[in-house]
Parts: sequence; C-alpha cells; structure tokens
Amino acid sequence: MSDAMKKAALQYHAEPIPGKLSVELTKPTETAKDLALAYSPGVAEPCREIAADPENAYLYTGKGNLVAVISDGTAILGLGNLGPLASKPVMEGKGVLFKRFAGINSVDVEIDAESPQAFIDTVRRIAITYGGINLEDIKAPECFEIEQALIEQCNIPVFHDDQHGTAIVTAAGMLNALDIAGKTLADARIVCLGAGAAAIACMKLLVASGAKVENIFMLDRKGVIHSGRDDLNQYKAMFATETELRTLDDAIDGADVFVGLSGPNLLKADQLKKMADKPVVFACSNPDPEIHPDIAREARPDVIMATGRSDYPNQVNNVLGFPFIFRGALDVRATRINEEMKLAAVHALKDLAREPVPQAVLDAYEIDSLEFGPGYIIPTPMDTRLLERLPAAVAQAAIDSGVARKPYPAHYPLTNTDQVYG
Repeated sequence: MSDAMKKAALQYHAEPIPGKLSVELTKPTETAKDLALAYSPGVAEPCREIAADPENAYLYTGKGNLVAVISDGTAILGLGNLGPLASKPVMEGKGVLFKRFAGINSVDVEIDAESPQAFIDTVRRIAITYGGINLEDIKAPECFEIEQALIEQCNIPVFHDDQHGTAIVTAAGMLNALDIAGKTLADARIVCLGAGAAAIACMKLLVASGAKVENIFMLDRKGVIHSGRDDLNQYKAMFATETELRTLDDAIDGADVFVGLSGPNLLKADQLKKMADKPVVFACSNPDPEIHPDIAREARPDVIMATGRSDYPNQVNNVLGFPFIFRGALDVRATRINEEMKLAAVHALKDLAREPVPQAVLDAYEIDSLEFGPGYIIPTPMDTRLLERLPAAVAQAAIDSGVARKPYPAHYPLTNTDQVYG
C-alpha cells in the first residue's frame, strides 16, 4: 500500500469521529413521558413480558436484527495473529457492511481468550443478547471446533464467514464458470492450493454442490494432501487422496480448475499452461493473487478467471453472501444456518448472474454493458437485487429444512431495498 493510501486509510478511521459505527435511537426521547417509557418505570412492562416468554425479546428489543461480529484476532485478513484488539477495525468494518447492504445492526466483540474452550464459553454466555453471531478472523483448525461447538450450544445462527461466505461465493461462481467452459462440477478435476479454513470450507461446499472428493487435490505447505501422510489433522484428512502426485506442478497437469486460497504468485504461467482447455482459475489471495490476471490471460487466453480484487472482473467477495444470508436467517428467526441454506444462497447467486444486469448497476461501475460470460460469472456487490433474491432463498430453505421459527414475511421493512440502499 502506498504512503498516500496508508495516510488516507488512517485518516478515514480516525476523523471526524474515531471508528466507523455509532448507536442510533429508534424511539422519540423529546419529553419526560418519552423517557419514562424508554426507561423507568415504563421499561418494566417489556421486562415482565420477556420473563413470561423469552420470545417476546424479539418483539420488544432489537435482538432480532442484531448480529455480534466476534473475533479473537488470530487470523486478521492477511495480517495473521495480531491479537483481539487489533482486529477491532475489521470487525467494525464488517458491521458497516451488515448495515449498508442488509440493514442489519451489529456490534463488534473482541475476545481475549486463552484457549478455544474459553472463547466458546464466553460467546455462549453472551449469545442470548443477539439474533445471530458472525465469527471472523479465527485461525484454523481452532475455528472449526469453535464454530461447531457454538452451533450446538446456541439457539441462534452462528456462521464463520471466513469459511462459509467465501465458499458460497466461490461455489456460485464456479458453477457458472464451468458451465461457460462446457464442463460439469461432477467431472471437473480440481486443484486447491491452500488448506486453511476457507479452502476446506470451499471444497466441502463444492462437494455438496456436486464435485467428487476423488477429483479434488488439495495442497498445503508440504505439498499434496495424500493418504500416505501422517501429519494431517481431521479436517485436512477429509481430502487425502490415493495419489502419486506430490507437488503443485504434478497436480496442475490436466486440471480443469485451480482454486487458490494461499499466497501471492504461487501459480506460475508455465503451470497454468499445463491445465486443461478453458481452465477455470479462482486466484483469491488478497491483495495479490496466486497469479496476476494479466499474466494468466497472456499464458492462457481461454482462461476463465476470478480473484479477490475489486479492480478486475469476477471478484470473489464475501459481501455477496453474509449480509443477505443473515438477513434471511433473521427474518424467519432461524436457529442455525445449515447446509440447505448455504446451497440456497449458492444457487440464488448463480442464477442472478445469468439475468440481464440493471442499468443502475452499470451506472455504479461506469460501464456500458455487462453480460453473463467469462468476464461476468458472479453478481457485483452493488446489485440491489441481491437483497431481494438471497434472503428470500435462504429464508425459504430455513423453512423447508425445519430450522425457522416463523414464516417469511410478505412485507418486512428491513428487507425493503429502498430503505437499505437509500
């Protein structure tokens, strides 16, 4: 990042008020009567109603539209383990995206925990306050244990976005990219460079979407994850294959798909040239991808490419997923976000990219046209239709799979596009 950009970023976060979020009032407080209703003695009445029936908390408080964004700071973006306090700007930023794209209120919670169990215990004890929990920037493999324990112990949606948000957007784009290439997920030979939280979640969701485990070759820092290795944790072991392949150079030969969730410049042009016709490359390391799009297209003009960057086509961006997934889950008061809801989000995203793009989206990006094809396989974050399609699909999946506690509303102010997008 340039010095000018660093200065601008620090100034943005510091001025005119430190931080990126504030609390707003939703009720009048102009008179003594208003205050008597807001606090003592009027506040006693909703307290009694909630004590009689805990579900009344959704009627008389902001619980139903409040998500906690929680981290221990052990895996902050591309910065690593900087500790919980250093994660606060990221967690506040996540809150900005919740509010901006889905009208969801959030509070960031940074936890200084000495162990995964201490983190689990802390979150479990405060979970009653919120309508949902977004876990963020927690290192693998602890993140798997933490999320699973909290899903089991809490009766509200718990979602580790580094895993599932990335996976949902990746799967949607992948289905479209392979279709454009004239291939199917079931037959695709997939190489995944990276074996952390996002990589494992991506491969699991691709399998749920139709990929075959035996066609997936995952690599960590030691090379291909194969059945002969004795150094694999239970999460990597799910993708241990019977193979003689040991290196990326071995695995990439003839592959249909490359998914990079690792580090910059790790896929070379000569390796890309060894891939099958119309290769699909998702190079998602940020800010520098595993192979730069310009280098990739020079090596393989037929490549269908996505990155994590906003300055190139086909950005794999979690903001396409988590705000709308939580919106749908909150709207039907789901107890969890399950596989059915994730797959519903995948297909809603996939299908939206195939529809004509509204003029408002073209105007937002200052372009003349955008059509389904190699340069447009995933909707853009500024597409207001996301708020119409994804929450409805996720909510319906929650209802159909039996984890919803109320029907999807025919009209609900928080899913009103005009209100959220202004």
